[in-house]
Amino acid sequence: MPPAFLAAIDHKRLGQLPRQMWNSSQGNVEVWANVVIIAWAAAFMLWQGEGFAISVGTIFAIWAILAVSLNLVVGFTGLLSIGHVGFFGTGAYVMAVLSSTATYDQPHSVGIPTFGLPFFAALPVSALLAGLVALMVGIAFNRFRDDIYVLVSFGFTIIAFNVFLNWSSLTRGPFGIHEIPRPEIGGMVFDGELEFLLLALAFLALIVLVSWLLVSSSFGRVLTAIREDERAIEVFGYRATHYKLAVWVISAMMAGLAGGLFASWTSFIDPNSFILLESVLLVCIVILGGLASIRGSLLGAMAFVLLAEGMRFLPFLPNEYVGQARQVVLGLLLVLLMLFRPQGLAGRYKL
Repeated sequence: MPPAFLAAIDHKRLGQLPRQMWNSSQGNVEVWANVVIIAWAAAFMLWQGEGFAISVGTIFAIWAILAVSLNLVVGFTGLLSIGHVGFFGTGAYVMAVLSSTATYDQPHSVGIPTFGLPFFAALPVSALLAGLVALMVGIAFNRFRDDIYVLVSFGFTIIAFNVFLNWSSLTRGPFGIHEIPRPEIGGMVFDGELEFLLLALAFLALIVLVSWLLVSSSFGRVLTAIREDERAIEVFGYRATHYKLAVWVISAMMAGLAGGLFASWTSFIDPNSFILLESVLLVCIVILGGLASIRGSLLGAMAFVLLAEGMRFLPFLPNEYVGQARQVVLGLLLVLLMLFRPQGLAGRYKL
């Protein structure tokens, strides 16, 4: 006869304990991810100094705007798109052409029209023209099935890159556009890195607020319903194609805004900043952070930027291999996520 304390044990519940512990750990993944990434960021700032940390913060803000905007399409609506960098590049080139003060009057120099407009006048145009391009692409291909969006967005990225590269009379092709000024308003110039970081974070906060209002509204609930069952939502009288086109354009405008910020921050752009690989990395950021989660997009962008910048300082990794190593590590992270947490660090549903 077993001892009394063994007889008192509920063996059925004991057998369920490992599963309960696993589920509990799954629920705490987001908390731990936040703790680890924040601690990593703090250690990185102390390690590299305030100046470098400010630059990393600006990079994070731009990637986060892109990730939040793409998540509206991929996460909340269920349309897989790898063409977002095309809209990002459109916004950057519009900002460059409208605001650059370069003259290009040297012999054998490729000249383009530049207008010298202020940043805050050129930025809305960057967003609007990126949205207009998205509208034209969306109208042309909106009638296709959702899985065709992948091919459409892939083709758009290739076309956009070739336009940036070969339309020399507007983009200067491989030579790029320089002398893109920093923002200025009321006599205050955002020429310091800290000032520009605060401006970028302000725009990120605006994008997060607008995105949250969208997904919390009836418009956002329709997007979620489209992701779950597009045919069912049309039974209730909603035109799913109209909603998909609308979120596609809104998302592209946000990406165009990020492109304008990027151009002004770097003061120089060329086509190499808008290659297909950047689109793939952006999709990876969204999946890493979590689909249908604005907070997850911020988390994924921060993790990616810290990973990308941190690997540059590994003593055993030569500089020429940093890019390839970054892609390998990010790929391994995605494989592990698909195996153990398919919804991402803070996602609402599985890919």
